[in-house]
Amino acid sequence: MLAYLVKRIFQAIGVMFVISLIGFAIQDNLGDPLRELVGQSVTEEVRQELREELGLNDSFTKQYTRFLGNALHGDLGTSYFFKEPALDVILKKLPATLELVFGATLIIVCLSVPLGVMTAIRPNAILSKFIMGASIIGISIPVFLTAILMIYVFSVGYGWLPSFGRGDVVHVFGDWDTNFANVDGLRHIIMPSFALASIMLPLFVRLIRAEMMEVLQSEYVKYARAKGIRPWRIYFVHALKNTLLPVITVGGVQIGTMVAYTILTETVFQWPGMGFMFLEAVNRVDTPLIVAYLIVVGFIFVVTNTVVDLIYGLVNPTVKLARLGA
Repeated sequence: MLAYLVKRIFQAIGVMFVISLIGFAIQDNLGDPLRELVGQSVTEEVRQELREELGLNDSFTKQYTRFLGNALHGDLGTSYFFKEPALDVILKKLPATLELVFGATLIIVCLSVPLGVMTAIRPNAILSKFIMGASIIGISIPVFLTAILMIYVFSVGYGWLPSFGRGDVVHVFGDWDTNFANVDGLRHIIMPSFALASIMLPLFVRLIRAEMMEVLQSEYVKYARAKGIRPWRIYFVHALKNTLLPVITVGGVQIGTMVAYTILTETVFQWPGMGFMFLEAVNRVDTPLIVAYLIVVGFIFVVTNTVVDLIYGLVNPTVKLARLGA
């Protein structure tokens, strides 16, 4: 276990280095940040002074070396727009994004497992065929279109749910405010969570169904049936446990992917999270905030994948963690 963790830490450092290098390299192609900082009325002399002050005239190597040295001390730069450390700005927006991802994950887990198992047990049933047909449609529809349709139906058409914002949130600690502590907060997070889950839910239903059908054809399941074990125990104890092994691996990657998908969801619903902040940073050419966002999202991916590998080893003790890290 210790050797595996050490190996993954070194791999994570390498991945984060590549992410930081790519993120820092593309910032010159995003536009001139001085255009947003000072506007058009400032003289060229003042612009050059600001460029020197911000270090924008330095070579790429010098800028990146300075950035890397500061990053090792937890300094990812200062946001041009917010006039405060970029990491602090992201951490203020992070709770809203994590709550949205948590809500979507909860929906995916609660719906995909029973629907996937049911369609595997009764593949020829009308309901199973309807679910599989709907899953194809769900995979094909972009998340932003799903979000717009939900707003049109449930907000504009029936007025059941609010169409934007977080609503009344309850302060927990620090910068963390939650939507799950009152009715108004729950009403505001329902549609964004379903919209975000819509792109992943069909994938997990089909994955669980495919794995479950394969497991049900295995010899130990046939042996369990021959022994007279109750069907529900075969399905939900013996078969489901082995079905979830590959699902956990894919699920960890997809949960990390949902952090990136929140950009579209948060934009449509005006959800004040990291994704909405990132698009605003791109429009303002706030390059320190953009680079910091890419690094934070990359860090979330690395941590998520490592945790998933550890969980995989706990669920299936026969799997060697050292082999997983190979």
